[in-house]
Amino acid sequence: MSSRAPESVPAGIARLGFTDPRRANDLLDDPALGGIAGSPDRIDAGGLSEGLSRAADPDGALLGLVRFMEAAADVPGLREAVVTALHDDSLARRRLLAVLGASSALGDHLVAHPEHWTAVTEAAPVAASERVARLVAAVADPGEQTPADALRVGYREQLLGIAALDTTAEDPLEVLPATAAALADLAAAALEAALRIARDEVGEEAARTRLAVVAMGKTGGRELNYISDVDVIFVAEPADGVPEEEAVAVATDLATRLMRLCSASTGAGSLWQVDPALRPEGKNGPLVRTVASHRAYYERWAKTWEFQALLKARPVAGDTEVGQAYCDAVQPMVWQASSRENFVADVQAMRRRVEEHIPKAEAERQIKLGAGGLRDVEFSVQLLQLVHGRADESLRTATTLEGLEVLSAGGYIGREDAATLGAAYRYLRALEHRIQLFRLRRTHLMPTAEGDLRRLGRSLGHRSSPADAVQEQWRARRREVRRLHERIFYRPLLSAVARLSDQDVRLTPEAARERLSALGFRDPAGALRHLEALTGGVSRRSAIQRQLLPVMLGWFADEADPDAGLLAFRKISDELGSTHWYLRLLRDEGSAAERLAHTLARSRYAAALLEQAPECVQFLGDRGTMTPRTREEVLRRMRSAAGRKDDAEAAVLAARTIRRSELFRIAVADLAGLVTLAELGQAMTDLTAALLEVTLEVCLREVAGDEPLTRVLVVGMGRLGGGEQGYGSDADVLFVHDPVPGADESAAQGQALEVVKRLIALLGRNGPDPVLDVDASLRPEGKNGPLVRSLASYREYYARWSLVWEAQALLRATPVAGDPDLAERFLALVAPIRWPEGGLTPPQVREIRTLKARMESERLPRGADRKTHFKLGHGGLSDVEWAVQLLQLCHAGEHPALRTPSTLGALAAAEDLGLVEAEHAASLAAAWRLASAMRNAGVLFRGKGVDAVPTNDRDADGVSRILGMESHTGEALGERYRRVARRARAAFEAEFFDG
Repeated sequence: MSSRAPESVPAGIARLGFTDPRRANDLLDDPALGGIAGSPDRIDAGGLSEGLSRAADPDGALLGLVRFMEAAADVPGLREAVVTALHDDSLARRRLLAVLGASSALGDHLVAHPEHWTAVTEAAPVAASERVARLVAAVADPGEQTPADALRVGYREQLLGIAALDTTAEDPLEVLPATAAALADLAAAALEAALRIARDEVGEEAARTRLAVVAMGKTGGRELNYISDVDVIFVAEPADGVPEEEAVAVATDLATRLMRLCSASTGAGSLWQVDPALRPEGKNGPLVRTVASHRAYYERWAKTWEFQALLKARPVAGDTEVGQAYCDAVQPMVWQASSRENFVADVQAMRRRVEEHIPKAEAERQIKLGAGGLRDVEFSVQLLQLVHGRADESLRTATTLEGLEVLSAGGYIGREDAATLGAAYRYLRALEHRIQLFRLRRTHLMPTAEGDLRRLGRSLGHRSSPADAVQEQWRARRREVRRLHERIFYRPLLSAVARLSDQDVRLTPEAARERLSALGFRDPAGALRHLEALTGGVSRRSAIQRQLLPVMLGWFADEADPDAGLLAFRKISDELGSTHWYLRLLRDEGSAAERLAHTLARSRYAAALLEQAPECVQFLGDRGTMTPRTREEVLRRMRSAAGRKDDAEAAVLAARTIRRSELFRIAVADLAGLVTLAELGQAMTDLTAALLEVTLEVCLREVAGDEPLTRVLVVGMGRLGGGEQGYGSDADVLFVHDPVPGADESAAQGQALEVVKRLIALLGRNGPDPVLDVDASLRPEGKNGPLVRSLASYREYYARWSLVWEAQALLRATPVAGDPDLAERFLALVAPIRWPEGGLTPPQVREIRTLKARMESERLPRGADRKTHFKLGHGGLSDVEWAVQLLQLCHAGEHPALRTPSTLGALAAAEDLGLVEAEHAASLAAAWRLASAMRNAGVLFRGKGVDAVPTNDRDADGVSRILGMESHTGEALGERYRRVARRARAAFEAEFFDG
């Protein structure tokens, strides 16, 4: 080998990817390369150094080539043939340099067997049967070698060809499936050849048994690595006339020899470990069983993971009839495994256990077992296959990438998700292949040495900073895989589908009709028409609906009105079914499908909102999005939507569209138990206040323009003022205005009246949301008084003519929209009226009591039951509120704690002050809460106002379920209400009339 001074090394060599240019320069001068090293500067396009630069490891490829050429010189005529083939930038040279640069182990094999170089240069795809024939022929005529060594040498020879095609592919990810399949076929051929050797060793006794080798794992799925344990199960049947026990003993001997032949290391190297641990009872079970023995075990004792493993079972060697009989026996059990109790949970737990057992030092380097690794993809695919493959035979494939394709085609996983997982899986497998290929060692760890990372990156096409690029890509793929694995692998729909019976999961018309009747649908024929409309045809939309509906029918049936739920689902699906996100959301996102089914069948109110705004289904995908928004956030969104419109009607319509979606959000949160009664009341109040605020701003701009004559205030009264609104609540208000300085009072009054009338009209029109009835009847003089008054007018009226009932109404007065300064002045004005110093006089107390008694006798609707009417009945809302308000009027002047518009807040303060007996306070609060909750639940279930305890059984059942009670407890709910109301009435009479 020549020696050169450092300055004589051509600079171009370093730019070609060599890490040691000086050594490379010397190797290029090695006599062994004479005739193929190219021009003297060795960096022309056709030169050897240029060809080496394309290798994963140019330095390693060059050293391997020198060694190979030295070995070829010892074989007569071989060196000349090689020089001729490698002189130009031919395919043969590209393949040889690629293999030498990717695998030092295969380079060693070529040095030991240079005659095998044509396996690289003339590599071509080989049929599985041809691989078997080649290896069987090699062990049958081993020459001077032992049959075991001939097996190893023949195996490596074929491995050279697989590696040559793999490492010279334009896209290593594209050829990955073919490479993995070829490796699995070669492993199967080695098993067959090893079994032939074993039979020869056993002699005539071998004929007494029919042994089959069934591949499992990656070998069974035809997706094997370069170096991996080969998982197998051994099955045997007696030859004619041979006792079973004797046949199994012989088969066990053969299987043991086969394993030793493949696993042992000899002078010719080694293959891989044959692992039979997936057999029944694992390492503690018999190595060989008959088909019947296997069947009996799987029928009685097998665990969930064993059926998952059998998904990839494939006969690969030995007696093909016995192997196929085994597969025919176990496959039906594989596709029924998902119906086992806790099947999905068991598979999920097994995946977690795999992660937990990874050594901490390896966790962040694991390509196979770690978070975001190959196992995440494989477990996700296998779980989906096993759950849905029970009814869909198209999913029954043993190969991961094929599994992803058919799952995507069938709509069980989104196209985008499948593509992402597929690309990530190919990349991770390619990493694993390239790492193992270098030394032909079984490893699944990402290397840490700079040289190894550089070679790995270059082997996958990264030329700029290959070490950094390959690590960045690996981490990105891991993140993608983990994200999708957690969403797919743990989706609730899987557990729900797994629990269905075979008849239910297939959802044939006959099965659907029977199931609909059994589930309690009142109109099975109508429901079946909806199902046929949703699932008919061959579209992807129909395919996904066929997955969802067998499970969703059960969820619909959990509620009081499954027919209404299914009808609403059809309407929403007709509207959204063609969008790219809707069905994906229901299939993939958490509990969205279950929440939707329960919402639609539990609440006509929510269903009607969703039918008007089906895009709000997105709220169901994330528990966080179901939380009611603050007034500030709702107000910001309403202002933004209204601000984009040119006229008042369009602007208010846009704000009401926001209200519609927020009403649905609040209803869903309520149905899901995510808000308390108090939080619901505040959320509804905030939503109403925000709409009033935006509508007032729009009307002021429309009527007054840029120079308003007056400032306007909307004061909430009743439940709106108390922050206690429900679904059926009106907006009780007072309208106040205050002319700007210098404005004509008459003109200002006229402008304010026009603004208020416009506000009431715009909110009273039919729109995208339920009409908001703005009711100003609590104003001074009631319906006979002016709709809007100036602050000065209010001051004069309250000073001269105010009645006790008006002071009582003001107890819950709270500004909700309009001018903040005017709001403060109005509150200051009414404070001494609603919280009078010294309380009420005895005549005023008698007047309030008289008013209450007259209201009870005059305002209760005809035919209403005093025992069950929520508002005006005995122990109803009116009793509680009047009792509390009398206490406030009498004592709030002395006790500031009573100065709250909240009914329950004031009641609690009165109890703390000793103004009401604790037992009475508890009875009043319980009645108020129950009546409010039942009234809200009635609106949710029926979609319209409910004034009393439902007498219809289905309505009562629906209300009781919304309140968290068991099904068919509507009658018990009615009894509960009457009992609570009786106690509240007694407390009311004691506190209101006798106090």
